Amino acid sequence: MNKAFVKETDNEDEDDIAQAPAIPPGSKNYMTPAGYARIKAELLQLIDVERPEVVKVVHWAASNGDRSENGDYIYGKRRLREIDRRIRFLTKRLDLAEVVDPSVHHGSDQVFFGATVTYANEDGDENTITIVGIDEFDPLKGKVSWISPIARTLTKAREGDTVVLHTPKGPEQLDILEVSYPSP
Repeated sequence: MNKAFVKETDNEDEDDIAQAPAIPPGSKNYMTPAGYARIKAELLQLIDVERPEVVKVVHWAASNGDRSENGDYIYGKRRLREIDRRIRFLTKRLDLAEVVDPSVHHGSDQVFFGATVTYANEDGDENTITIVGIDEFDPLKGKVSWISPIARTLTKAREGDTVVLHTPKGPEQLDILEVSYPSP
């Protein structure tokens, strides 16, 4: 296939940044120690294991001769670009990271970054969430980003307080039942 028909952009870094949750202007990229360790482990895995394996395959495929119709070479180069793009993205995220240890608030009843909060809505339904960094959020596991509306509403409230969360359906009152932090 002629290169004229292959779409490759020069601004591949912008693709990762556009898909990543945005850090509010003037803010730092807050992370828990576990989130920082997970991202750093992914970065090291890419640098130390995956990238060298792909480089070997590309080198072997290039030594076979005609590169224009060599699938191993073409897809290996594409995978190498993907890995390099992810390495650049993770490096930038780690450079902006500010690791915040939530265990310093252990025993506190006030909601800050890293808190696990149990609250009840107006219907009496109880939910438990943990406030984590932008790169760590996982709604299916009850982890919400510190920039999410629910986290911003709960931040600085205390156990027993009632806060108002503004939703598309209208304001909703939440009663904070329990606030906990990991032990140091």
